[in-house]
Amino acid sequence: MLLFTGAVDGGDEALELAIGHALVRRASAGELTEALRVYRPPAPVVVFGRRDTRLAGFGAAVLAARAAGFEPLVRAVGGRPVAYTTEALVIDHVKHERLAPDGMETRFTQYGSLYAEVLQTLGIDARVGPVPGEYCPGDYSVNARGAVKLVGTGQRVVRNGWLFSALVVVGDDDRLRPLLTDVYRHLELPFDPASVGSLAAEVPGLGVDTVQHQLLTAYGASAAEPIDDATVEVAKSLAADHRVL
Repeated sequence: MLLFTGAVDGGDEALELAIGHALVRRASAGELTEALRVYRPPAPVVVFGRRDTRLAGFGAAVLAARAAGFEPLVRAVGGRPVAYTTEALVIDHVKHERLAPDGMETRFTQYGSLYAEVLQTLGIDARVGPVPGEYCPGDYSVNARGAVKLVGTGQRVVRNGWLFSALVVVGDDDRLRPLLTDVYRHLELPFDPASVGSLAAEVPGLGVDTVQHQLLTAYGASAAEPIDDATVEVAKSLAADHRVL
């Protein structure tokens, strides 16, 4: 399995998001067998789902994001709005696989358990399952104590391939809570601010580097390399799909 770590140079947040999109395109075409990308976002963003863009309050939600210093983007996988800062990790795992739709439930179960186990090794009472009123609700979210969301997961399945994405909120939950409150209010979606958590709130002093090390160990991944030029070129052609004008 190829391992890519780090952000792409240039500070283009839409390009960062498009890398996962590009990786699954290349996996679908058989150009990649399997790859894992783990990176720390270089700047704060709010990522909307495609269906959010069709809601009446989307424009107001975008303005609220920008006013708070977060760049609005649109993701390739499904789900509702999420927000994160530099105190987070984004993980994109892609694989070339025939009959990829058949394994969707299995992947949610397998990787939800993997993330919960990693957080447990860090001293967090981590469990798989949603908490009431969480942002971007999902049956395979990873929470702390059954009370606050820490990790969100999502998938995109394409012909002969899949993308499994995870967002691990390491810190800055105090910045995310008011922002997500505004975004969800404008979109008229259910949300409880008390559901927003972070790893550092559960284990004070816990940092992104420590979390990344534990995650890579759990995946059995090593020998990281820069993202290859072919993937970056595909991502550049897709970046416009992720921008909010």
